[in-house]
Amino acid sequence: MTSVPVRTLGPHGLQTSALGLGCMGMSSAYGTIDEARSLSTLHHALDRGINLLDTADVYGPETNERLLARVLRERRDEVVLATKCGIAWADPDRSVDGRPEYVHQACDASLERLGTDRIDLYYLHRVDPEVPIEETVGAMAELVAAGKVRHIGLSEAAAATIRRAHAVHPLTAVQMEYSLWTRSIESDILPLARELGIGVVPYSPLGRGFLSGQITSPDDLCENDWRRSNPRFQGENFRRNLDLVDQVSALARERNATPAQIALAWVLRQGNDIVPIPGTTRPERVDENIEALTVELCADDLLRLDAIFNPEAVAGERYTEAMMKLVRN
Repeated sequence: MTSVPVRTLGPHGLQTSALGLGCMGMSSAYGTIDEARSLSTLHHALDRGINLLDTADVYGPETNERLLARVLRERRDEVVLATKCGIAWADPDRSVDGRPEYVHQACDASLERLGTDRIDLYYLHRVDPEVPIEETVGAMAELVAAGKVRHIGLSEAAAATIRRAHAVHPLTAVQMEYSLWTRSIESDILPLARELGIGVVPYSPLGRGFLSGQITSPDDLCENDWRRSNPRFQGENFRRNLDLVDQVSALARERNATPAQIALAWVLRQGNDIVPIPGTTRPERVDENIEALTVELCADDLLRLDAIFNPEAVAGERYTEAMMKLVRN
């Protein structure tokens, strides 16, 4: 059975499993919710050596943190717990909130829902352009000083914002979308993170499931699956992107692997300071993802994948226009 190695994030040496588990889909976004199966998946991931569990207050909203609380009650010391604040789902007047008082309130609420006295890695989910990042991160630093949070990070922030934030309090990680078909962080975020010693936690490393090869038609998605509104899953974009996945599938067959394992192996190959957090609600997918750690990609394989996923080949923006306004601030 493949063991999961440890990787280190950030200047203060947060050690986590080389693969984490994104938990959003257990409570929202992708259709049918099965809490019993999700709990089984969470326990199975911990049993297999995956200890980084990633949630957020907005997932559900709130219900995902409560779901994790049921696991933490029994296994808190086995978990590197990551959660987030900053998306103001309950406020009709704003979409994001980086005010210091909000950060403190959100942290306390998350701790209560999670049933724990500490968060191992606390992210600002989206940057509030109306609040100086120094003020927001200053409040997060106060949470560290109070012992409520061990490490802090930003999600989907611009490079200049990351640098300013890191000057206030060292960031352990930046969480960014990063996969074969979303590689924009390579130009600025990844070099900056390495300059500053910040770890990178890629979310959606399987392209929201598209790169797994399991989605062959929009009809494969539930009616309430939010991916139906995602530009890359629509119309001609879907067909063009499916052609890319077919080429990954061909490579996977040659390597006796699955397309998902090829996609994850590629992300893992980008550096030991990178810890991807593929999401799943099924124990068998956890096992499949772990086996990606054994997939060897040679130089020719990497060149082949680069050619398949050149920037012009991927069809469609990664978010809707409204959601794109919330990233890279």
